[in-house]
Amino acid sequence: MRYKIHLSYDGSGFHGWQTQSHDKTIQECLEDALSTLLRERISVTGAGRTDSTVNAVGYVAHFDTSAEDLDAGLVGYKINAILPHGIKVHDITPAPPDFHSRFDARQREYKYFIHRKKDPFISHYSYLFTFPLDVDKMNRAATKLLGKHYFSCFEKVGTDNKTSICTVTKAVWEVYTPDHVRMMGYPAAEDDYLVFTISADRFLRNMVRAVVGSLLDIGRGRREEEWMDTLVKGGSRSDAGESVPGHALFLCKVEY
Repeated sequence: MRYKIHLSYDGSGFHGWQTQSHDKTIQECLEDALSTLLRERISVTGAGRTDSTVNAVGYVAHFDTSAEDLDAGLVGYKINAILPHGIKVHDITPAPPDFHSRFDARQREYKYFIHRKKDPFISHYSYLFTFPLDVDKMNRAATKLLGKHYFSCFEKVGTDNKTSICTVTKAVWEVYTPDHVRMMGYPAAEDDYLVFTISADRFLRNMVRAVVGSLLDIGRGRREEEWMDTLVKGGSRSDAGESVPGHALFLCKVEY
């Protein structure tokens, strides 16, 4: 029988989602925990790869088991006692036999967090970027991403994707207020914190981090906003900006 898993994880202690030969990953930890609980070797399939240190909220995965009378609620409760502190399973529920957490996903959403001044309470999940930024200019450039395009200019070299075509439905920078600023009066200016949200039907490996790096180049004046048009219409990975660090990136929604 097939089951769906909803989970969240702090990627800082892991080398991404996908199992690797020598490094600890989210997939490996889930498979080991489920195999221990169900007393059979379990393989887990996720909604997509996330790179080393990248986080996720509301991630979706699935697995099959030969157990006929599985108490999914009890397994979901017990598995959190086995998993590392950086992984939290929210629930395990029965799924149709043909459900596929990766191929059935219609939309995914990522958020990337930036803070403009040193902040000891947010640095673990946000990227410190102190250069002056023209946010309006970055948002105008981000509109060039909307629609169906080849995004190979933002794709990590050497991946095995059959196509680099993605359809982006949202790409926007916004000012936000972290909880420690709002609730505890931490001294900060209103525009000290920015979040970039991007939604698409699929994402290429390293795509969001390369997009953010390119938009930051535009925002700080190193490039003009028309550069984004050039990249999307035929640029290579070496033409685009550098990838930003992974610790500030969250996969925050998967829709089916």
